[in-house]
Amino acid sequence: MRHRWATRVVLITIFAPANVHLLEIAGLRDAFFEANCKMRTGKPYRMQLVTEHGTITESASGVKFMPDACVRDATERSDTLIVVGPNGVPARSSEDVTRWLREQAGQSRRYGSACTGAFLLAQAGLLSGRRATTHWQYAERLAAEYPDIRVEPDQIFVRDGPVFSSAGVSAAIDLAFSLIEEDHGSALALWVARRLVVFLKRPGGQSQFSATLTAQIATTSPIDKVRLHILENPRADLSLSAVARAAGVSPRHLSRLFHAELGISLADYVELTRIEIARGLLEDSASPIKRIAHVAGFGSTATLRRAFMRRIGVTPMHYRLRFQATGEGTRDDESDAALS
Repeated sequence: MRHRWATRVVLITIFAPANVHLLEIAGLRDAFFEANCKMRTGKPYRMQLVTEHGTITESASGVKFMPDACVRDATERSDTLIVVGPNGVPARSSEDVTRWLREQAGQSRRYGSACTGAFLLAQAGLLSGRRATTHWQYAERLAAEYPDIRVEPDQIFVRDGPVFSSAGVSAAIDLAFSLIEEDHGSALALWVARRLVVFLKRPGGQSQFSATLTAQIATTSPIDKVRLHILENPRADLSLSAVARAAGVSPRHLSRLFHAELGISLADYVELTRIEIARGLLEDSASPIKRIAHVAGFGSTATLRRAFMRRIGVTPMHYRLRFQATGEGTRDDESDAALS
């Protein structure tokens, strides 16, 4: 679809308050800058960083940055408005900021937030009736304070019509990649990801929580030891009774531990861990999908496919084609055809 903005230079307006994570601003701007350097056709991005007062501002880490404009002077219509939030839940916006956000969002082709910027949009009534996400640590509060927003706390990236939102800090880079891909195609987005030495590998439906990383944070409590056991033995019998025997506890006690500490069942955690293993192999290896299903503990390509569709929303084959960072890989024609 050709938008009325397509004939003009794209203005990416990034609004950021004080105490923002500098990585979010820099990640967004660097990604769009690299896209400009590579693109041969289409309109380049022109970026404008706006704060309420337009003065030198201190980031969360103490590094100061100079915005391009204040809300009073930033009157040019944006193609894309990205609102970046501060470290923690932002305070109530001033009337000037709220009015400016509403005006800019109303005339932009698309608008959205990175991290806690969702709170600033919510305060302006710009997420009402929409699906959205934010940093996992503040998602519950966003849902409680704004019940008219359908908060999806485990998502990296959520798109609801012209409105987008992303999870915490580094997810701003995922957000930039997704917008570049939407505007100019996956090839340019992948080039930018490689240029920045960041894997283009996280679909919007991926959980903010990594089962493999979480399992390695600590191994002192009983449940941490169980999680590490699952990670290191994905092909083993990981039924509740078998894992309970390995942990030296009763199945009932183990089940209670998982629900109390993680809020999910052991079976769900096992599946998420196996998916995490399969994802890594799909992204970084040329192994046939049939082999990946075996290594990750799924037993069959059909079981792997069902798990991917249920948890991620794409087939393993589609996931590999979109997010593999190492090249085409070898093909297992029989198993890949079954998964397409």
